[in-house]
This record gives sequence, structure tokens and C-alpha cells, in this order.
Amino acid sequence: QVQLVESGGGLVQAGGSLRLSCAASGRSFNTYAMGWFRQAPGKERDFLVIITGNGASTRYADSVKGRFTTSRDIALNTVYLQMNSLKPEDTAVYYCAADLSYSKLRSGSATYWGQGTQVTVSS
Repeated sequence: QVQLVESGGGLVQAGGSLRLSCAASGRSFNTYAMGWFRQAPGKERDFLVIITGNGASTRYADSVKGRFTTSRDIALNTVYLQMNSLKPEDTAVYYCAADLSYSKLRSGSATYWGQGTQVTVSS
């Protein structure tokens, strides 16, 4: 069983930065692929980035490539999402997710999800 708790959301002006954290409880954290997704009002949940269990490999959606960076601290059981050059269209609830299966996570069908954290970017 894995529990995920996101933090770090808030209100920021366009062009600003935020760093989200996702703290995981449970054992064998480094065996889980982790990912970040977001959902804007009235829209489907979108994939943003996935990172492998050991943190060696990442894959980003085109919409955030070059602006967002993910990393994981295995010792702290925490995954981070550094978001730079934020735009109003980045406004959404951001979720972290975990799964033993990389492909399942990448498809958006992860087993474990956090409760989400709101990010609002003002113009």
C-alpha cells in the first residue's frame, strides 16, 4: 500500500515558478514509477511527466518540456515537480501517482494517486 500526499500548490503570476512535492509512505519506494498529472476544470486529466523508480529516466509531455522538471529523493520518499515559466493555461489541480508498472502509470491508470494540489496562474 502506498499513500501519496502532494503539497506546494498555490497562486502565482504568469512567468513565475512553483515546486510541488509528493511525499510517499510505504516500503520499497524506489520500485515504483512516479508521475505527475493535472486536470483543469471541465477537461480530462493530462499526463505531464513520468520518472522511473531509480530516477534515472524521465519522460515529459510536450506541453511542459523545457519548463517543468521532475526529480525524486529516494531517501526522503519524495518526488518533486519544479515548474518554471508558468502560464495561465497551467492552472489546474496537480496530482502525483505511483505504480509498479511504468506503462500503466504512463497511460494514466496508476494504482495510487494523491489527493491533488491546486495551482493557479494569474495573467
